[in-house]
Amino acid sequence: MDTIRNVYCVGRNYKLHAQELGNDVPTSPMIFSKPTHALVQTQGQEVVLPADRGEVHHEAELVIHIGKPYTAGAKADDIIDRIALGIDFTLRDVQSELKKKGHPWLAAKGFRNSAIITEFHPFPGVEGCKQTDFSLLKNGEQVQRGNISDVIFDFQTIIDFIAANFGLGAGDIIYTGTPAGVGPVANGDRIELKWGKEVLGQCTIKMG
Repeated sequence: MDTIRNVYCVGRNYKLHAQELGNDVPTSPMIFSKPTHALVQTQGQEVVLPADRGEVHHEAELVIHIGKPYTAGAKADDIIDRIALGIDFTLRDVQSELKKKGHPWLAAKGFRNSAIITEFHPFPGVEGCKQTDFSLLKNGEQVQRGNISDVIFDFQTIIDFIAANFGLGAGDIIYTGTPAGVGPVANGDRIELKWGKEVLGQCTIKMG
C-alpha cells in the first residue's frame, strides 16, 4: 500500500452503469482522482464510512497497478504488473448536489476509506482479464458483476489518456470503472469482492 502514488478513477466506463444513474455515456474518458488517504485494504475488518452525509453507494471495480514509468507508445500489457479489486465508495446525495452546482466531486469521492482495495495479484494480461468476471456480494447476495470486455474505454485508451493529461508512472493505480448494480450500503453489511469464484477481499461496513 505504501508504494501507491496516485489513485486515478474512471467514471461512467460501463454503458449500463451510466444509464442506471441517468448520465450521458461519455465520448472520452472521464477521469477523477482520490487522495491516498482514501485507500484501505480489505482484511476482513470493519470499515467505517460516514453515517451523516446521505447514502453511501458501492461501486465495485477492477484496479490496475502500473509497474514502470510510462513512455509514448507503451502497451498496457507491458506496464501493468498487478491487478486488484476495489470499491469506489460514493456519497451519492452529496455527489448529486455537487453536480447540480457544477462543482468538483472530491467531497463525494475522496473521503477517508472511500477506496477499498484487495491485495494485488499478478496481472494475467488484458486478454486474460477478459476471461474472468469480477463481482461484489453484499450479505451473500451478488449485487454487481462485470467483465472488462464491456468497458467503453479499454485499458490502453485509459492509460494513454491519463498519461497525456495528468502523467502516469510506476506506483500509480487506476480504478477502471464500475458495472451496473451500484447501490447503498448499510451498517453491518458484509461485503465480498470476488475474482471468478475466488474471494479476494472482504470487510464489514460500519456507519459512523
